[in-house]
Amino acid sequence: MDHRLTDIREGMDVFDMGGDKIGTVEYVQFGDEDPTKPGVETQTGTSYEARGDTFVDDIAEALAPSDRLPETLRARMRRHGFVRIDTGLLSKDRIFLLDQVASVSTDGVRLRVSRDELVEA
Repeated sequence: MDHRLTDIREGMDVFDMGGDKIGTVEYVQFGDEDPTKPGVETQTGTSYEARGDTFVDDIAEALAPSDRLPETLRARMRRHGFVRIDTGLLSKDRIFLLDQVASVSTDGVRLRVSRDELVEA
């Protein structure tokens, strides 16, 4: 099945491969189609002006602490985009990439991986 980040919306429930709810989509960050050009060509699913944050602040927040993530993963996230999951107050938020999505429906996003396989935000 062909999925796009544009199919995923803030507030959607996110389920792991076992069907357990992980959390809800906090925001969707689209990828930078041409990293040689300054700025991101695609728009994000979140209105950053409304949140009072800059794009750079949000990327830094999503990737922090960046020293934990391999450069290849950070580059992949910048290039292809990612989704941040709000997992609640008592656990760290998670991030998933489009290739970890099994399906997207009105019920939510179902992943093909377990919660433990997701990157901690």
